[in-house]
Amino acid sequence: MPKYVIEREIPGAGNLTAEQLKGISQTSCGVLRNLGPEIQWVQSYVTGDKIYCVYIAPNEKMVREHASLGGFPVNSVARVATVIDPTTAE
Repeated sequence: MPKYVIEREIPGAGNLTAEQLKGISQTSCGVLRNLGPEIQWVQSYVTGDKIYCVYIAPNEKMVREHASLGGFPVNSVARVATVIDPTTAE
């Protein structure tokens, strides 16, 4: 199943409280339950003004549908071609 990295511009994202992040996560999980098991949220990285999310989904359309239903911004969606890490150097 393809993996996607989603960039979301959210001014002040790095200053969101634990409670706000919990609420965002709950909204996301609720939308995912309704969309079914084909789409999975792997994890997200919160930076100063952006959140980068990693999802597994059959296609980009489903990733964008999740964002639309959850009210989340989507500035870009990139399909992951390959994953590398330190063991790639071995």
